[in-house]
Amino acid sequence: MDTKFIFVTGGVSSSLGKGIFCASLGRLLESHGLRVSIQKLDPYINVDPGTMNPYEHGEVFVTHDGAETDLDLGHYERFLGHKTSQANNVTTGRVYQEVIEKERAGQYLGKTVQVVPHIIDEIKAWIVRLSETQQLDVIISEIGGTVGDIESLPYLEAIRQLRYEMGSANALVTHLTLIPYLAAAGELKTKPTQHSVKMLLSYGLQPDLLVCRSERPLHSELREKIAHFCNVETRAVIEAADAKSIYDVPLQLAQQGVQKLILEQFQITDQSIPSEPDLKEWTQFVKRLHAPEKRVRIALVGKYVTHQDAYKSITESFILAGAKTSVDIELHYVESGDITEDNCEAVLQDVKGILVAPGFGSRGIEGKITTARFARVHNIPFLGICLGLQCAMISFARDCCGLEEAHSTEFCADSPWPVIDLMEDQKKIDNKGGTMRLGAYDCKIAQDSQAYLIYNQPLVTERHRHRYEVNNAIRHHLENQGLKFSGINPESGLVEIAELPSHPWYIGVQFHPEYRSTVGNPHPLFTSFVTAAASR
Repeated sequence: MDTKFIFVTGGVSSSLGKGIFCASLGRLLESHGLRVSIQKLDPYINVDPGTMNPYEHGEVFVTHDGAETDLDLGHYERFLGHKTSQANNVTTGRVYQEVIEKERAGQYLGKTVQVVPHIIDEIKAWIVRLSETQQLDVIISEIGGTVGDIESLPYLEAIRQLRYEMGSANALVTHLTLIPYLAAAGELKTKPTQHSVKMLLSYGLQPDLLVCRSERPLHSELREKIAHFCNVETRAVIEAADAKSIYDVPLQLAQQGVQKLILEQFQITDQSIPSEPDLKEWTQFVKRLHAPEKRVRIALVGKYVTHQDAYKSITESFILAGAKTSVDIELHYVESGDITEDNCEAVLQDVKGILVAPGFGSRGIEGKITTARFARVHNIPFLGICLGLQCAMISFARDCCGLEEAHSTEFCADSPWPVIDLMEDQKKIDNKGGTMRLGAYDCKIAQDSQAYLIYNQPLVTERHRHRYEVNNAIRHHLENQGLKFSGINPESGLVEIAELPSHPWYIGVQFHPEYRSTVGNPHPLFTSFVTAAASR
């Protein structure tokens, strides 16, 4: 059948959970045997979020093909269980960049380049591109921001045109909105939703589904009122109440028959498509998630812990690994800049595992180095990711190799022992955006290693986002004192995994394993790490 499109807009307020809704809806449609992909359309002018501060934007998610993207793509991959790509994240910056490049190349034949039609046409081309490169039944397009934002207007016009061109049997508009509860009045208020839908209508878009976020259940009279004033069927007013976990949302949507409304509008009546969703495995996963057998406290030491989305893929990887191992993980967030030699033991004394998170810049580095030392000395399971690996190498070089001034050239350019150094191919690069070592690279694993026991295979592919590396010119000093480099990129010889055989569980990785965790299939490093922490 022709690819169907679902456009998801938001109103009233940001942070309502459009990304979670899209991921949940995608999983629900996949449970009917449909091939689904999701894309995020971001209205900011940055080409991608790669240069944004984590406090500004949250985590940068990296796809296998090396695109730095919005964190919602992490939700898409975790829920759907398959890879996204550069085509799954579109920004206004990228759209304008391509239009300007085409204009410079003379592709518009001397015409005046304008928002309409050129920018709009470019957005439309990005939206449909997924259907041209993959065999997909449904594409869900999430439009960032809220209706009424100036920067979102070109995207709304683009989906208006696409819906007109494709017809209602091939394109559907879903509007996510807020039904606030006013305690003083003792009731839920629908007026913000009514105004949001009216604004959407003013742009030529009539929603087919209304997804209403609320802290309280929507009673039948309220749904009828919303339907009456927003021109939708009552059954198309969907309740999106706060859930115990984001992984409960697909089940909540299924209970309300959202998938049936969509299949009906898309006229998907193929006998090969199951009439009921197959959510057996998902339901079992949620049951395991909510019925852990043990509780374990693990420290997440990083520079951006005050922002809940800065380490989103890491926190979700812990949740997924916990569900698989029947462990409820209590994450103890620690600001690395607050850790010193004097207070480290007091801050970390009650944790069963320590993860030192990735990051950039010198702030809090000594705290991370101190943390890596504490885990090593006290035999606490330790996982260092990217910068976390590098801090563990610096700590080991200083303490165990007699290289007291060991450091990274990122923080100390004139260190006599640059254990961590800028990659050779990065030294002539000036632009910061999209120029790091990004995306999937091979890692050959030594068979006589803990890493091999964890992966149970000699070659794996992992995703990267870094400029600095373990310095191979100094590597032998660390190896001579018992550190094992158990994972190496076979082409470049760069260190991918380092471990300490004398320690119960002490592993650092240059890549980002958190990007590969999915529901029912958490990354083996996280599963092994959680198991080690739970056994202490």
